[in-house]
Amino acid sequence: MNLFTQLRTFLFLSLLLLAKLSVAQVVTTTPVFPTADREVTLVFDISKAKDTRSQGLLTAPNEVYLWSGAGTSETGDAFQYQPSGQTNFAAPFAPGRMTYLGGSKWSITLVPRTYFGVPAGTPIRKLGLLLKNANGTAQTEDFFVSVYPDQLTASFQQPTQSFLFKEANSSIQVTGASSAPATLRLLRNSTELQRAANAQSLSYTLPVGAEAGKRQQVVLEARTATEVATDTFYYMVEPQPRVAALPAGLKDGINYIDADEVTLVLYAPHKENVYVIGEFNNWLPAEEYLMNRTPDGERYWLRLTGLPAGREVAYQYLVDGAIAVADPYTEKILDPANDKFLTAANYPNLKPYPSEANGIVSLLQTQQQAYDWKIKNFERPAVDHLVIYELLVRDFVATRNYKTLTDTLSYLKNLGINAIELMPIMEFTGNESWGYNPTFFFAPDKAYGTEEELKAFIDAAHKAGIAVILDIVLNQADYENPYVKLYWDGDKPSANSPYFNQTATHPFSVFFDFNHEKAATKQLVQRVTEYWLEEYNVDGFRFDLSKGFTQTNSGGNVDAWGRYDAGRVATWKRIYNEIRAVDETAYVILEHFADNAEEKELASYGMLFWANANHDFRQLAKGQNANPNWISYRQRGWAQPHLINYIESHDEERILFDVKQNGLSANGYNTRTLTTALNRAKLAAAFGLSVPGPKMIWQFGELGYDVSIDENGRTGNKPLRWEYQNDPERAKLFQVYSELIHLKTTLPVFATDDYNLDFSELVKRLTLVTPDMKVFLIGNFDVKKQSPATKFPIAGTWYDYFSGEEVQVSNPNETIVLQPGEFRLFSTQPLEASVPNLLPWSRTVLSVEDDFAAGQGLVLYPNPAPESVTISMDNAYRGPIQVQVLDVTGRRVHSRNFIKTSEVLQQPLELGTIPNGLYYLEVTAGEKRVVDKLVKLGN
Repeated sequence: MNLFTQLRTFLFLSLLLLAKLSVAQVVTTTPVFPTADREVTLVFDISKAKDTRSQGLLTAPNEVYLWSGAGTSETGDAFQYQPSGQTNFAAPFAPGRMTYLGGSKWSITLVPRTYFGVPAGTPIRKLGLLLKNANGTAQTEDFFVSVYPDQLTASFQQPTQSFLFKEANSSIQVTGASSAPATLRLLRNSTELQRAANAQSLSYTLPVGAEAGKRQQVVLEARTATEVATDTFYYMVEPQPRVAALPAGLKDGINYIDADEVTLVLYAPHKENVYVIGEFNNWLPAEEYLMNRTPDGERYWLRLTGLPAGREVAYQYLVDGAIAVADPYTEKILDPANDKFLTAANYPNLKPYPSEANGIVSLLQTQQQAYDWKIKNFERPAVDHLVIYELLVRDFVATRNYKTLTDTLSYLKNLGINAIELMPIMEFTGNESWGYNPTFFFAPDKAYGTEEELKAFIDAAHKAGIAVILDIVLNQADYENPYVKLYWDGDKPSANSPYFNQTATHPFSVFFDFNHEKAATKQLVQRVTEYWLEEYNVDGFRFDLSKGFTQTNSGGNVDAWGRYDAGRVATWKRIYNEIRAVDETAYVILEHFADNAEEKELASYGMLFWANANHDFRQLAKGQNANPNWISYRQRGWAQPHLINYIESHDEERILFDVKQNGLSANGYNTRTLTTALNRAKLAAAFGLSVPGPKMIWQFGELGYDVSIDENGRTGNKPLRWEYQNDPERAKLFQVYSELIHLKTTLPVFATDDYNLDFSELVKRLTLVTPDMKVFLIGNFDVKKQSPATKFPIAGTWYDYFSGEEVQVSNPNETIVLQPGEFRLFSTQPLEASVPNLLPWSRTVLSVEDDFAAGQGLVLYPNPAPESVTISMDNAYRGPIQVQVLDVTGRRVHSRNFIKTSEVLQQPLELGTIPNGLYYLEVTAGEKRVVDKLVKLGN
C-alpha cells in the first residue's frame, strides 16, 4: 500500500482510545446497541469533532462521505472488513454518501454485515468510522462504535472510560442502559446503589468520597429470567505520588537489578501521576504500583520485585489515569492489532497477548541470555573502498526474515560488496512497511524475526567481511510512539511536548516531527544510537531525512530548507560526537541534500553523504545526455571522499524499467530491448562505480531489476526476481558488477585523489592516476556509433580489462570506434583476468590505416545482402583478417578468419542462417579495425 494508505489504516487503530473518549459526543446510534444483522442509523454531529480538518465538512453538506470498516474483536483491527470499492481516500465513495440533517449533523443507515461484506457466522464487534469530503482534504478524527451480540447487553453510556480519576469529594454522573427490558442494578464494590425493574436505562449521581489511592469498582447489572449481562468501570480519587529522588545509576526505561527485580523509570514532565499496570496487577492501577515522582517533577520511577525470573512480563504505564502506553525504551512489544499476522516461521513462541490489556504493551525479562558474539574484532572497510548494498528484508527474501537473509550472504559475498544497509528495522506501525513510520526505537520489528536472529545475521555478515549499517529514522515518529500519545492535542503533538514540534519545520515531514534542539530529544537520540552500536554491534547508521533535523522553519519552501543552517550543523556535529564517543569508527551517513557548503563542512567533520545520481544515469542509459559530475567529491570542492554515490536507491525509479519504457533507438539499435538495456546498465555501472569514493547499490540492481518503484504503490510489496540469476544476460550484468566492485575494493587506483572526469558529452571519460598505475575508462552513451578522440592520458601499452587485449597507443588522441553502449576500461598495468565474454564487444577499434580511410579499405556488396555478402579489401596490408558480424546490441552472431596475401582480397561470407535485419560487419586487420553497416534481407 502507499504511504498515505498505510498511515490512514494504522492511524485508525492507533487513535482507538482517543476516539472512545469522544465517540459518544460525536456519534450516536439507533438502536443504542447495534448488532451485526440489523439496521442501524449512525448520526454524526461534526461540530463536536476535535480534528480541525473537520471544519471543512461544514461548508459542503452534500459532499460528505463515510469512510469506515468493521472488526471482529474489541481490541483488533476495526477495518478488517471494508465496503466493496472503498479504496481511494482522495475520491468520493458513493455508498458512503451521508444524508444532511441540518445544522452540523449527518446520518447514514446501514446493516453492518451487508455494508461491510462480513461473511455469515463471523462476528462483528466494532465499527471504525470517520467522515470526509469528496477529495479527502477535510475529515474528522476516527471514531469507534461497538457492535453487540444479539443477546442481552448492558453498557455504561456515562462515563465512557473504563477507568478514571476524580477529585476528592466530587461526583460521577452515571448512565446505564440495556438492550432489552430487565432488572437493572448499579453496584459499587458489591454494594447496591440503585435498582430499576423492567427498565432499559437508569441514571445516578455517584459521590466519590475523599479517600485517595483506593480503586473503586462500579458494576451495571441487567437481569432477566434467562440472561444476565454486566458492564464495569473503575475510579479512584486522584493520587498524590510520593516524591523521591531517582536512585543513582538508573536511566530511563528498564533497569535490571536482580533475577526477580527491576526498576522502571519513565520520563514524563507535565504529568501528575503514573501507575505501572500489567500482568502482576490485572492491568488495573493499585496503590502499591503508583510510581514515585522525582523532585523536579520530570521522572517517575518504581521498583518491581517478585517477578518471575527469566520470564517475559507484560506491562504499561497508565499516565494521569487517562492513557496507557508501552515503555518507550522497551526492547520488545506485543501489538494486538498486528502480531496476529506474524508467522511462527518468522517469530516462534511469541508470548500471547494478555486479554485484559488494551493497546500495545511492553515486555521486560530478567536473566536474559546474552548473545555469544563469534566475531568480536570486526575490521570495518575503509570509507574510500566502501561498497554498500541497500536492501529491504521484506522485498529481498521470500521468507522476509533474518534467517534466510543470513543464508543469502553468500550471494552478496560473491557480488563483492563489503557493507549492507538495512532499511529501517526498528518497530514500525503494522507489519507491511518500508519502516519510515517508527514507533519504538529500541525494539526490532518482529515481522523480520527474533532479536537473536538479527544478531546472528550481523555476526555472520561480519564473518563474511561485510559491515552492517542501519537505516535509522529519528526525524519523525508515528502515533503509537508513547511520547506522541502522551503529549497529544487533538490532531497534533501538544505545545508542551518535550520531544515533538506541533508543526514540522520543513516541507517533507511525514508523521510527527522531532525537535532536535530539545534536551529530551537529544538524550533519546544519544541513547538510541548507543544502544544499537553496543547491543547489536552494528557498524553505523544512515540517518533518514537528516536535513529535517532543524528548527529553522522553512514552511513549504524546499529551497529555503536546503540553505546553510548553522543550527542544523551544530546538531549534527553533536550527534556525530556522541556516536564516535561510543564507537570511534562507526559510519555516520546522512540523507541530507542540502547546500554544498553545509555538506562540505560536515563531511570534513567526518560524516558521509548520500549522492543521488539516479536521474542522470537513467537519462544516460536511455540515450539522452546528462552530466553526473556531482558524484565526484572533488567536483564539489571536498577534501574527503565522503560522498556515497548511487545510481539506484529504495527511493528512485529503477533504471532498467525506465530504459525499457522510455529508451531511445536509432538505426536499428533499440535500448528498450532487454539485452541492449542490460548492456547499457553495464555501461552505467562502470561509470557509477569507478569514480573514487564510497558507492551504494540498491537490491537486485546488479541483475537489472525492471519492476517500477510504483508497482503495487510506491511503498508496497515488490515481486522477488531471484530467477533473474538463471538468465544468461542478467548473469553477465551481475558479473560485470562483481568485477567492477572487485577492482573498486582491492586496487588503490580506484581510491585515488588524482582523477579527472570528462562527462560533458555522450562519450564520457574517466582517468584515475597513482604513481604505480593509470586507469582510463571511456564509454559511448549515445544510441549511435561514435568515433571520438580517445584522449588517453599517455601513449604506450594499455590493457583492456574486460577483453584482456593489449593495446598499443602511439597517439593518445587517436580515434576510437565505439558502438552504441560500448565502453572500455584500460589500465597501464595488466590486471587479473576478467571473466570472458561479459561484454558483447571484442577487440578495441582504434583509428584505421590511411588507405582504409581513403576508400581503399573495405567494400561490401551486395548491401543489402540476401544469402551472402562479398568482402572486398584493396590496400597494402598482408596478414590475418578476422571478420565478425555483430547485431545492433554488439552481440557476435557470426565470424570467419581469412589470410590476406595480396593487394586485393575478395572473400564471400555466407549469411544464410542469420535472421533479416541490421548488423555491423567488423573487420580486424592486424592492430587496426574497421566497422561498416550490413543489412541482411534474404530472398
